[in-house]
Amino acid sequence: MYLLRLTSVARLERFKSALLQCRRLHEQNVRNTQKFRNKTVLLYVSSLAVLVGGLSYAAVPLYRLFCQSTGRGGRAFADESAEKIEKMQKVGHRLIRINFAADTASGMRWNFKPRQSDVRVAPGETVLAFYTARNPGDKPIDGIATYNIVPYEAGKYFNKIQCFCFEEQRLNPHEEVDMPVFFYIDPEYAEDPLLENVHDLTLSYTFFEAKEGLQLPLPIIR
Repeated sequence: MYLLRLTSVARLERFKSALLQCRRLHEQNVRNTQKFRNKTVLLYVSSLAVLVGGLSYAAVPLYRLFCQSTGRGGRAFADESAEKIEKMQKVGHRLIRINFAADTASGMRWNFKPRQSDVRVAPGETVLAFYTARNPGDKPIDGIATYNIVPYEAGKYFNKIQCFCFEEQRLNPHEEVDMPVFFYIDPEYAEDPLLENVHDLTLSYTFFEAKEGLQLPLPIIR
């Protein structure tokens, strides 16, 4: 099963390696979005218009900015502290089952599935899991993924250290790849009275074909 529970011996080095990759992605992202740095007000006004207007879809540029500003639906946080995670206390008496789900949007011709159906994890414990994507066709296909946590109220405690969400992925004909998700549930999950009887979460990814004019569903906020 493609699940690694990091031991204390290797944990810090693995954190640093994952964080280095995240920072590289972040630096690339900063270069790509430099022209948007002075448009923060426009971003929030646009996002508010989308949410107040009851629309469930937004164009890719707005979605990208939304994810960067809120930390939802997109890349890992580049400034995550390895030392902070290393010192994080596991809440061993509160096990949570994380169920993994995978889907593809209409017209997306990839085969996409989780490598594990579920794992049991304590808040404060890091987990590395994998999804597999395969292009069964005879032409290259670019894909892009969004994710959701159910129940939505638990989403604020789900912390991505590294993931493939909202990064374009190209698969050549008949190519298959494993995609990592490195995450933890914040220890404060165990202190939330609204989640006292919630012992099952579902992490769901959906892949869309990345092409001009693509619209992606906005992350659900609670």
